[in-house]
Amino acid sequence: MALKHQATAPYDSVQSALRVLDIVARHDTGVTTVELARETRLPATRLAPLLRMLRREGYVEQLTDSPVGAYVTGETLNRLAAAGHHEQALRAKLQSVLDGLRDSIGAAVYLSRYVDGEVEVTDFAAGPRTPAVNEWVDFRSSAHASAIGKSLLTQLDVDGRRDHLARHRMARLTSRTITNERALLNRLAAQPATVPVLDLQEYAVGTVCAAVPITAGSTAGCLALSLPVEQSHRLRDAADTLNRGAAPLLLSLAL
Repeated sequence: MALKHQATAPYDSVQSALRVLDIVARHDTGVTTVELARETRLPATRLAPLLRMLRREGYVEQLTDSPVGAYVTGETLNRLAAAGHHEQALRAKLQSVLDGLRDSIGAAVYLSRYVDGEVEVTDFAAGPRTPAVNEWVDFRSSAHASAIGKSLLTQLDVDGRRDHLARHRMARLTSRTITNERALLNRLAAQPATVPVLDLQEYAVGTVCAAVPITAGSTAGCLALSLPVEQSHRLRDAADTLNRGAAPLLLSLAL
């Protein structure tokens, strides 16, 4: 089984952000915006929003006592780089990003990965006003119906998808659930890499969901959200916001 690597907007942003962080880390006394532009070869229209995101997430800091506003590594990057505390710092950073996305989007959000041939929800953020979806059927056996599962399956090759479906029967969970393997495989093959995968009451009546890929390294992953069906009119805009907000989380996983 192999992953299909296709660039998405968050992935492109993260690659550029990693270039910026590498350069900042190599300049102990700080590096200016002009120097960053020269060394990264990024236009100002790309570099400026990247630096805003990196400052907001604590990956870089701008020296206030420098007349040119030089950048140095920030607290978040230093914590993640500390070998003895990396896992603890990563968990805290991921939860912080998920909490921020939950509050800005107004929806429960989930981080999922495809581990050892199974769907696994590793982290989530929900609350009284943004309730998590009721997992009435184990997510591991309902990939054919959920936005999370379908997003992860789109990142596998055809053999990987067939292998998963052979191990998990495509049960009809609602009247909207696709239970025909060929129909599902065709839909997965036609899914554009940069377009969020939607679940319109296919997993659970009363809930709509969306998911975007955040593959890091050799493991397929996705970021997802869920909304009550009464708020389905918000789904596409919420999914677009989720996609734009995926870069900080993907960056944490990449470091």
